[in-house]
Amino acid sequence: MTPLKRYYSLLGLDKKDVMQLFFYAIFAGLISLSLPLGIQAIINFIQAGRISASWIVLIILVVIGVALVGILSLMQLRITENLQQKIFVRSSFDFASRFPKIKFESIYNVYPPELASRFFDTISIQKGTSKLLIDFSAALLQIVFGIILLSLYHPYFILFGLLLIVLLYIIFKFSYRSGLETSMKESHFKYKVANWLQEMARNNFSFRRVLNYDFALEKNNTLVKDYLSYREKHFKIIQRQFTQLIIFKMIITASLLSIGGYLVISQQMNIGQFVAAEIIILLVINSVEKIILGLETFYDVLTSVEKIGSITDMDLEEEIIVENDYCFTNIQLETENLKFRFPETKNDVLKSISLTIAQGERIFIEGENGSGKTTLIRVLSGLLQPTSGAFFINDDTFRKINLQQYRSQIGTILNGETPFEGTIKENITFNDSTVSDEQLKWAIDAVQLGSLIKALPNGLDTKIFPEGKQLSSSNARKILLARSIIHKPKILFYENPTDNMDEEVANQIIDFILSSENKWTVIVSSKNERWKNICSRVITLENGKIIAELKK
Repeated sequence: MTPLKRYYSLLGLDKKDVMQLFFYAIFAGLISLSLPLGIQAIINFIQAGRISASWIVLIILVVIGVALVGILSLMQLRITENLQQKIFVRSSFDFASRFPKIKFESIYNVYPPELASRFFDTISIQKGTSKLLIDFSAALLQIVFGIILLSLYHPYFILFGLLLIVLLYIIFKFSYRSGLETSMKESHFKYKVANWLQEMARNNFSFRRVLNYDFALEKNNTLVKDYLSYREKHFKIIQRQFTQLIIFKMIITASLLSIGGYLVISQQMNIGQFVAAEIIILLVINSVEKIILGLETFYDVLTSVEKIGSITDMDLEEEIIVENDYCFTNIQLETENLKFRFPETKNDVLKSISLTIAQGERIFIEGENGSGKTTLIRVLSGLLQPTSGAFFINDDTFRKINLQQYRSQIGTILNGETPFEGTIKENITFNDSTVSDEQLKWAIDAVQLGSLIKALPNGLDTKIFPEGKQLSSSNARKILLARSIIHKPKILFYENPTDNMDEEVANQIIDFILSSENKWTVIVSSKNERWKNICSRVITLENGKIIAELKK
């Protein structure tokens, strides 16, 4: 879908409001262009050298017309404000609803926070749409009505209208594609600069050494140079369009003054008509200038729509509605000849994985770095979809896996997962009203988080910074552990869950997780040997294959 079609689709969601805007613009345009006729009549009265009731009435009507145009503009502002709010709300929920459901393959080579920053393009769409719908619609209608009105004065003015249409066509025909392309490139490097600044902020301690600081500035300089290069190319297109407008204004002004003067001298027009025609011509030329100057806004809006569209186009996980959940009383996982390959790679990370995992098993997955441990855990947890082979839940071969229902029965801690900005309670329960105080206390005590919470002035209501920055890595991990067990899931999937904790605390948590009192299945990879020693089954991976399997 082209950026222009995307924008049409966006406006189509608020078709009623847009049509109302155009209706007000048409009405305001008609009133605006009727004002020169009133002025023409007033001038005729003045030339006659007499004051009459008609002259006073005309002045009052012109003033009322000016007031009506102002009121209509105010009504347009109200509608565009509503549109801006709708665009913001719609975009925010579109992003919020999509990010958790985007297929892993779609964001494999992308940094998700950088995608999220594209939400700020919504602001460009908001402001740009307001300008385009009000200024562009008013300008276009003034041009159309102005040409029609001028043609009534004399057929010569029809040539003016044709020349104007040809000019606008030439400008759009030869500048649209290049203008949009350079705007897209400019936006691309703008985000690269923003992303690098974000990286510097996230790793600010790494750039405090002089050498590292110089590297950061040099990289920023390179990115900014690329941005400025495309920004300059884009500006040259805008500059060329405006230059064409200046030349056009010079030609049109000279031509129309000459033609108007000739028509007055030859008595084909009177002074009042000449003044009115010149007012209309100025309105039309100013309208053309508005459109040309507004082209940059037009490019910005289309670029922003395309940037947001690149996210809304990403494939989402398929949602399958299943009316019952009988198959989750106990969960057995089974894979047959399962293979997985990352996008844009040639080699399988997992090769012919066949295994069966019964409810309640404690499974430790080991292997060298790159052996496929993390990938296998993520496939089994439903985060990644197998490239080929089969993955069954309770031998449910006749029905697709309902990922949402499956995920409601599992708890996970994956590498890279951190607490989000919010209270400790929100991070553990996600404000789930079904979680009782007893259940929450059980989870907190199980992962030995109680002493920390008691020491905090606001307890469970203590706000956590993004990524749990004010917490130790051990306490941040404990919050994730409490979150993973709060609903007493059927299966726990863990990647290095206790590796950054003190040995004694880690061992106590491991003993609790693997205790026979808890009926959940545990599938874990870790450098802590205690997991391996207590687990009932050890699976060894090498180069994506299971090379050994030990049952205790």
